Amino acid sequence: MKKKVYFKTFGCRTNQFDTQIMMSKLEDFDITLKEEDSNLIVVNSCTVTNGADSSVRGYINSIERRYPDKKVILAGCGSHSKGESLFESKKVFGVIGHSEKEKINQILKKESRFYQIGDLEHIDSTIVEEFVGKSRAFIKIQEGCDFRCSYCIIPFVRGNARSQKEDIILAQIQKLASNGFGEFILTGTNVGSYGKDLNTSMAKLLKRMSQIRGVRRIRIGSLEPIQIDDEFKELLNEPWMAKHLHIALQHTSDKMLKVMNRRNSYNSDRKLFEEIASKGYAIGTDYIVGHPQETEKEWAEAIQRVKELPLTHIHAFSYSKRDGTQSALMKEQVRGDIAKIRHKELTKIIKDKNYQFRQEQINNLEVLVENSKDGLYQGLDQYFNRVNLESDEELSNNWVLLNKIEVKYEGNYSQI
Repeated sequence: MKKKVYFKTFGCRTNQFDTQIMMSKLEDFDITLKEEDSNLIVVNSCTVTNGADSSVRGYINSIERRYPDKKVILAGCGSHSKGESLFESKKVFGVIGHSEKEKINQILKKESRFYQIGDLEHIDSTIVEEFVGKSRAFIKIQEGCDFRCSYCIIPFVRGNARSQKEDIILAQIQKLASNGFGEFILTGTNVGSYGKDLNTSMAKLLKRMSQIRGVRRIRIGSLEPIQIDDEFKELLNEPWMAKHLHIALQHTSDKMLKVMNRRNSYNSDRKLFEEIASKGYAIGTDYIVGHPQETEKEWAEAIQRVKELPLTHIHAFSYSKRDGTQSALMKEQVRGDIAKIRHKELTKIIKDKNYQFRQEQINNLEVLVENSKDGLYQGLDQYFNRVNLESDEELSNNWVLLNKIEVKYEGNYSQI
C-alpha cells in the first residue's frame, strides 16, 4: 500500500507551481487532499516577511499537536532561511531546498531524518502536464532575482536571476495546450528579467508561445517598469495578450523609491502607464504602505500621484519587517495603526478606479470560466476582472463571450 502525501502551500504563485512540480514527481506515493489521511506532510513555505515565517511555524506546531505521528517535511523559501533551526529543534523530519524538488520521490523514502538543502543555482526542467483543480496553467519561466530592494529577502533564498530554456517552456505549453489548457500565466521570482542570461527576451518568448496551436491567452505575472522595452510594447495589440499588465511600482514617492533601493521613478512610471492604458489595458501594481521613513509629507505626495495614475488593480501590503534586510535596520518606523489607515485609503482609491474602468468595458468580454461558487460560475475576463455568471449549462473550464454585463461596485454579473 502506497504512503499518502499531503501538500500545504504558503505564499506566491511560484510556490504553487513548485508544489505542482513535486506532485508530478511522486511515482511511489499517493497524493491526498486531506491532512488526516496522510502519512507525510510537505510544507512548501514562504519566508517573505517575519509574519510569513510565523504562519509556517504555527502550522508546523499545529500538526505536531494534532498529528504527532505524521512526518513533516519543510520545502520552499523557508527551508533556506529557517530550515536549519526547525530541523535542529526537531520540529520537522526533513528539509529540502529548491534544487531538490525534482528528487522528492526518492527523498520521501528516507527512513531517517534528513537535511538536503542543495544549491541556489538550479532551475526546474520538469514538464508539468496537469494543474490539479485549475483551468489556467502556470508556467515558471525563470527563478531568482538580481534586484536588491531594501525590504526583500527573496534574492537570498531563491538566488540570482536565471532563465528556463525556451525549448523546455515551449514543450510544456505544447503539452498543456494539447491537454485543453488555453490560458497561460508566466510566473517566476522576477519574470521580466527573462532571457538576459540566454541572449533572448520576454518578447521573443511570447511570440513563439503565441504560435502554438491552442494558446488563446497569455498573462504575465509581474513586470518591473524598466523591463518594458520597445520590443515588448510592439506586442500590446496582439489578440492573444491579456489586456492586463501587472507592473510593480512599490511606491509613488521618489524619496521612498530611493529608500527602498528601487530602480523606477514616478515621472517615467506615469509616462509608461499612460502609454499602456491608451491601448485599452487594465494595469495593476504592487504597493508597500508604511515602509520606514514614509512620513505624512511623503504619503500626501504619494497618494496624490496614485490618483493621477491609470491604475485598475492593486496588491497593497502594509510593510512587514523582515529580519536580514536593510529596511529592518532603518529608523523612523511607521506605526501599525497609521499604516492601516493609509492602506485603506489606497485600496479605496483603486477600487473606485476599477469600478469606473469596468463600467467602460461591458462588451466583448472573453471569460474563462473556472468554477461555480454559491450557485454562480466565476471566471476572469481579459482585463483580470472577475465575472459572476448565472447559467443552467455546465460552464466549468469553458470560454464564454459576454456582452452588456451588469456592473456593480462589488463585481460584474451576467446571465447565459
